[in-house]
Amino acid sequence: MNLPDFNQLEEKLNLAFKNKDLLTQAFCHKSFVNEHPNLGFTHNERLEFLGDAVLELIVTEYLYNHFKDKPEGELTALRSALVKAQTLAKVAERLGFNGFLLLSKGESKAQGKARRYILANTFEALIGALYLDQGFRKAKKFVLENLIKPELPVILEQKLFLDFKSKFQEVAQEKVGITPTYQVLKEWGPDHAKNFRVAVYLGKEKIAEGEGTSKQEAEEKAAQKALEVKGWNDF
Repeated sequence: MNLPDFNQLEEKLNLAFKNKDLLTQAFCHKSFVNEHPNLGFTHNERLEFLGDAVLELIVTEYLYNHFKDKPEGELTALRSALVKAQTLAKVAERLGFNGFLLLSKGESKAQGKARRYILANTFEALIGALYLDQGFRKAKKFVLENLIKPELPVILEQKLFLDFKSKFQEVAQEKVGITPTYQVLKEWGPDHAKNFRVAVYLGKEKIAEGEGTSKQEAEEKAAQKALEVKGWNDF
């Protein structure tokens, strides 16, 4: 079996692990361990658990220190946009994680949402491994350079931190006294890569449609378009 050369990954990420096993473990999915029990590998779920907490603290501290005028609710929304699986998977893909994942034959074929979750979890596991190997300061530097600096400007510019469903509901109730409802119009694709088209209604009137890889994402897109259709973005 040809395993990935993690020395190449270290060079790519400008890292130098003292304990190389921690780096390997960060990229080792549970399915790989189950498929190859005799190799003695440890899967990354505990590192992911640790990395999730370390990542949240790093992002929280940064936002607290750099957005002194924003209230708790806005800071929470920004943090959620930075640490959600979609963002972490995007960063992991950009950093070349796909070439180093240790997966079972079945999981290696995963695409779409399933692969994004694997990538996001691996990113969290890497943060956990880096924290154990070199401490909080190094983990913080890595997150700042690879997640916060490249992704936060995009999130702010495209307003990806907004909860469009909540905003549309709040304005709709204030303007017309109606609570929006959502209906799935269509779903397609295999289970590991489902797609949804959702419509949002005010009463019986269909206002807008949205598509996404989950019902929640499609509803958010529909609500975002509905705000534009009604001209309610500035409320």
